[in-house]
Amino acid sequence: MVTEAMKKRVEDLGQEKEVVAGNGKASKVEMVSSAFVKPGKKVIGRRECQLITFDLPYLAFFYNQKLMLYQGGERFEETVERMKEGLATVLEEFYQLAGKLGKDEEGIFRVEYDDEEEEGEGGSRGVEVLEAVGAEIGVNDVLVEEGTGGIMKDLLPYNGVLNLEGLHKPLLAIQFTKLKDGIALGCAFNHAILDGTSTWHFMSSWAEICRGAQTISAQPFLDRVKARNTKVKLDLALPTAQTEAQSGPKLREKLFKFSESAVDAIKSKVNARVDPTKPDATTFTTFQSITAHIWAHVTRARRLKPEEVTAFAIFADCRKRIDPPVPETYFGNMIQAIFTGTAAGLLLAHPLDFGAGVIQAAIKAHDAKMIDARNEAWEKSPIIFQYKDAGANCIAVGSSPRFKVYDIDFGFGRPVMVRSGANNRFDGMVYLYPGKEGGRSIDVEISLEESAMAELEKDEEFLVIKN
Repeated sequence: MVTEAMKKRVEDLGQEKEVVAGNGKASKVEMVSSAFVKPGKKVIGRRECQLITFDLPYLAFFYNQKLMLYQGGERFEETVERMKEGLATVLEEFYQLAGKLGKDEEGIFRVEYDDEEEEGEGGSRGVEVLEAVGAEIGVNDVLVEEGTGGIMKDLLPYNGVLNLEGLHKPLLAIQFTKLKDGIALGCAFNHAILDGTSTWHFMSSWAEICRGAQTISAQPFLDRVKARNTKVKLDLALPTAQTEAQSGPKLREKLFKFSESAVDAIKSKVNARVDPTKPDATTFTTFQSITAHIWAHVTRARRLKPEEVTAFAIFADCRKRIDPPVPETYFGNMIQAIFTGTAAGLLLAHPLDFGAGVIQAAIKAHDAKMIDARNEAWEKSPIIFQYKDAGANCIAVGSSPRFKVYDIDFGFGRPVMVRSGANNRFDGMVYLYPGKEGGRSIDVEISLEESAMAELEKDEEFLVIKN
């Protein structure tokens, strides 16, 4: 049933979605329909789930956007209907995504879901599903776009929407766009209720159902308070001028593709001075090697003074780090930012194993005791950071090449591209994904101030091979 509210939503979105692509040509995505999908046949009732210390810091971040591009898709309407049916089924297990943010009588943030609530003010309407057509946009037009401000932005919902707005917006929005020769699947997840591991667990489960499975192979672990049960009251309000939240230096974004051979070369270089015969010798992992490589070369590209500090931050999965650990299928945020740094001069005066050592030491030190101490300190004096508060001259690494994003097959093939959207980007933000070609290849999305990006692009040592 199409309500007047849905019609108005489509009209509003139609106005929002007319953009100018990065190549200077006008690009228009026409919104066709808007609907809400709730869990299917399973009776869930009313459920309330307290947000915990691992969740709350992300309320002032923006919705986490992911864009997946698929070739083909000739039967668009039929495909979308099948995926919506699969969505209703998988939401029976991941029902929190169909809920809304709320507060209990003490003012504690929580996720609320109720079968009986209908669309309307205060109701948990479900997942918002948009259908659109980009008749003049081809798959290759999206593949060749460097940044996220042109065509890509047109294919993603909830641009510039803060997680705190989940108090009155759905916690997940999905946009299906019919392209000339493919389908774009744009998703926006409320980052206050789940991290990357949970995001891709949900996506793989949804795909599993769409391929014909009767049940999902890995049930989500939904009891957040098993990980931490400290109640923290926050008095937060939406900013009056949200546009200021993403202001700052003009950025450029670029995707660098590192082949398996390039990744192996970087790792070998970082480990070149490690003597495996020594009893205390510790080799550097692929992650430590590639991030040390990025950190050093971005620092050089920024032309920092030797005495200037450069910060490094990663969002570490704590599922196995906390005591007792929680299952890999834990649904929610179970990440904590790890911060370290050094002087730019020190970083650049040494071989890459110096930076890798700084990163490795910070990761090793982040054990259950430190996680607890960080949580306790935050609970006593909560600080809600903005998404860009990662430190001076920073590199902040999100996502992971371990996420099997190219295995997300809904029954019509694997994606030809997986990217993050424009939300939560700032100078120094890095997203890591596995390369589409598989193996040990890694895709690196970097956002940098324009002049630094220009320097990085011509740094042949950084590129290893031409990208």
